[in-house]
Amino acid sequence: MGAHAGGGPLRRREYDEEDVRVRPGKGSRPRTRRRPAHDDAVEGFVVAVDRGRYTCLVEGEAPDGHRRKRAPDPHVVTAMRARELGRKGIVVGDRVGLVGDTSGQPDTLARIVRVEPRTSMLRRSADDTDEVERPIVANADQLVIVTALADPPPRPRMIDRMLVAAFDADIEPLLCLTKADLAAPDELVARYEPLGLPYVVVRKGGDLDELRSRLADRLSVLVGHSGVGKSTLVNSLVPDAGRAVSHVNAITGRGRHTSSSAVALELPFGGWIIDTPGVRSFGLGHVVIDNVLAAFPALAEGAVHCPKGCNHRGEECSLDAWVEQGHADAAGLASLRRLLGSRDGEPDDD
Repeated sequence: MGAHAGGGPLRRREYDEEDVRVRPGKGSRPRTRRRPAHDDAVEGFVVAVDRGRYTCLVEGEAPDGHRRKRAPDPHVVTAMRARELGRKGIVVGDRVGLVGDTSGQPDTLARIVRVEPRTSMLRRSADDTDEVERPIVANADQLVIVTALADPPPRPRMIDRMLVAAFDADIEPLLCLTKADLAAPDELVARYEPLGLPYVVVRKGGDLDELRSRLADRLSVLVGHSGVGKSTLVNSLVPDAGRAVSHVNAITGRGRHTSSSAVALELPFGGWIIDTPGVRSFGLGHVVIDNVLAAFPALAEGAVHCPKGCNHRGEECSLDAWVEQGHADAAGLASLRRLLGSRDGEPDDD
């Protein structure tokens, strides 16, 4: 398990089945019709979503919390969402219950009638003023932030924002630095040293043994802006993945979006990775300050002395005194405040 900000054991939060905030519908009369239990539903793992159709792996190896189980004859089933689920969203990484034709034969369609409780939910909003949560991936236990050291140059503020999303979702972050043959990682590594953020460095033609060891037997989601080499990594880790590789524009320094949707891929050495489309923004309008603070246990302990509604960046914050008393590290507090500033859309000094 990788290190995380503030040290200490990672505390997993529990997520109820309504992970995305939805406005209540009109009318308040309770439904009296009993819904079917679907005790015969087949367990599936959502590996792709496309225009209302869900590709699910059934009767095979699929994540089940921190355990893994195997049944004979794994196959893929195409399914639609049952009306009884209402407005509940289904995303890649979800464990679901399927009924109907689950044979996986051509032109067959099953129904998803149940979404199992989630252990995590990675979200982002359209921008920092939008509090509507857009779920990206469910049940991941590791967020791999892929960033290039050059071509395109690293964007620390984007890394900060992805870290905030990871802390909010209670997912362990891992920094993956690519293109180390073009630039040294020292400066970027030093920036995140106070967080205790685990990292791996890869270069063109180099081995990926360290990265493979950190991915093995875990459900990891890969995020990064376009052109950082994420698809190249995926193709190296899963040789038959066939993910399209982008090229960086020499004028803008930006890559072209090559992955249009998230997809889960099974690793040949055990575990799963979920490749996501390249992003150029990561809205954090939905993020709760306390969820970020929870990733800094020593500081979270001192935050109980802060006034109600403290944003932990103003003069009224008690964390400065907490650090002066030796209960927490000053570098950790600076990192926390930088991340919270990123959450609020403030410009960084990089």
